[in-house]
Amino acid sequence: MTISPMDLAGSAVTLLLAMVLPAMLVTRHQRLLVNAGFILTAIASLLAAAAGGWTVSAGMTNQAILAVGLPDLPFHLRIDPLAGFFLVVVGLLSFFVSIYSIGYVKGFLGQRPLNRLVIFYSLFLAGMFMVILADDALFFLIAWEVMAAASYFLVLFEDERIENRRAAFLYIVVAHVGAIAILLSFGVMAGLVTGFEGFHGYTFDAMRKADFSPEWATAAFLLAFFGFSAKAGVIPLHVWLPEAHPVAPSNVSALMSGVMLKTAIYGIIRVTFDLISVFPWWWGALVLITGLISAVMGVLFALMQNDLKRLLAYSSVENIGIILIGIGLAMIFTSFQLHLLAGLALIAGLYHVLNHAMFKGLLFMGAGAVLHAAHERNMEKMGGLIHMLPWTSALFLIGCISISGLPPFNGFVSEWLTFQAFLLSPSLPSPLMKLLIPMGAALLALTAALSAACFVKAFGITFLGHWRGEHKPDVRETNWLMRSGMIMAAVLCLCLGILPTVVIDWMDKVPEQLVGASISSSAGAFGWMWLTPVARERASYSGPMVFLVIIAVIVIAYLLLHVRSGAIRRVPLWDCGFEKVNQRMQYTSTSFAMPIRRIFGFIFSIREQVKPGTPATDRTFPVKIHYYLRIRDRFWGWLYKPLVDVSFWISRRVGRLQQGRIQSYLIYSFVTIIVLLMFMR
Repeated sequence: MTISPMDLAGSAVTLLLAMVLPAMLVTRHQRLLVNAGFILTAIASLLAAAAGGWTVSAGMTNQAILAVGLPDLPFHLRIDPLAGFFLVVVGLLSFFVSIYSIGYVKGFLGQRPLNRLVIFYSLFLAGMFMVILADDALFFLIAWEVMAAASYFLVLFEDERIENRRAAFLYIVVAHVGAIAILLSFGVMAGLVTGFEGFHGYTFDAMRKADFSPEWATAAFLLAFFGFSAKAGVIPLHVWLPEAHPVAPSNVSALMSGVMLKTAIYGIIRVTFDLISVFPWWWGALVLITGLISAVMGVLFALMQNDLKRLLAYSSVENIGIILIGIGLAMIFTSFQLHLLAGLALIAGLYHVLNHAMFKGLLFMGAGAVLHAAHERNMEKMGGLIHMLPWTSALFLIGCISISGLPPFNGFVSEWLTFQAFLLSPSLPSPLMKLLIPMGAALLALTAALSAACFVKAFGITFLGHWRGEHKPDVRETNWLMRSGMIMAAVLCLCLGILPTVVIDWMDKVPEQLVGASISSSAGAFGWMWLTPVARERASYSGPMVFLVIIAVIVIAYLLLHVRSGAIRRVPLWDCGFEKVNQRMQYTSTSFAMPIRRIFGFIFSIREQVKPGTPATDRTFPVKIHYYLRIRDRFWGWLYKPLVDVSFWISRRVGRLQQGRIQSYLIYSFVTIIVLLMFMR
């Protein structure tokens, strides 16, 4: 009896779903529930990742039909290289986070029952795996709802806090608005397959074989792009993301930001390249422009934040934008029949999908470790943690370097590949594209620079300097289970950065499936040490060489400064005439971002006030100055607040119908019957 990738993936989903009932019943042995529950989710995640890795390596496609669901509408499953790649992304990070969760969730023992957390964590993972495996609209939407509902209850886990309830409500509203758009998109494509006369067009296989007219294809694409963008947190549909991710438990935040957003990217790629497959260039231009706006504005929003987890949440908006840039370029190149360049751009986008999952998962786990140890998220009240949390600070620094796009870590590779795709834009025959794409490259460069500044702030304010809070807590390093999850993610960030040719050779089956071209032959033409995306004459990069040079510089510097006696002399710190530097003399999160806030302040709604305190009788200057700063997202005031106000206004008017008098209700019923009779034939 042979085992297929579908068997492994199905076993992973079955194991996750089978955990739900036992987790409901175990109420007394909470520690056992945490240990067993997260060990089983780690095993299921490894099974899914193995199934995905096997599928991509072999370039195979497995399909299955489950005789469940509605009559004559069974569930269809499919695992191909695209699905396999995303199974690897979700499975790997889920494995790391599950190991981390064993240590992290024990911090809740004795405070609240943990059954709900384990149950919805398992359903959340199962929902993401089922979304990737689904091969028909019905099963896809059911899995999508399982994922959305489970993540809603995870955000609501600490439901005694009003900010959790508000964030969860906002999240579920935006998620369902997006789900309605996805449903309409599938409805359009399924209806066109059958001429709106049957239901057998609901399978993705039927949609793949259909020949959609340009008008209906455009309608289906726009609906799908809107729906998936709402889940991905693309601007201006991002407002739920910085509210939900900070209030969720940090292990859940790592999964929501690291991989849940990628299911929306998977949906965009599946619908565009696989189900519709033929599209005009302006679809790609729309995706590209949306990605550029999200990348630039996302990192600017992140720079303004003082809450560490909110900063990481806004950074996810930026990185989703970078992924969309790669996808948009791939769509543009595909529409102009430049398949090799389309393969390069798609590889860049997919590589950033994998990279972002790893370093953003690492950063959220690091933020959870800080919160677990210091019980604080506000960077204004932190500082000097590098002395108390050496492991966490080192691992968080790796995440910061990776997300900033600096070699030799993984973020550099995917952003470098995206720049290479931009630099090959002169191959396009359209003059408009030749103008748009260089502007896009400039905005991507600006995003990279701002991202580096953002994470200099995140690491420097949190871990360096002196403690800024009023009372210094008893901060202790996290346990080894939490550290193990972070270490594995950090090691993978390094491996993805120094061995990109090996990874591209593995994942190249995905662009070959979707755009009919692969770049592995050119990317690895000079061996595993050199990455040459198109040709060595155009550009090349050697991750191993860069890594060895950096290690050599560090070793030489250490030998020069630490081996010789007297090479380093310690002297008193020059403090500009002050007697002693204290926490009030160092940069805060707000002051660090001030220059950028002055330049890009027109993007935000800013309210700034300075109020001097009462001066002492024998002093010229006030004893204290009170500084107030409030920065708000303009999209909330422009787009969402008017909708909320209109909804409340309509609700109040409709509420007047509820009079509490039987006579009124009888009149309503009578009028309804008369109206129905008027329209009956």
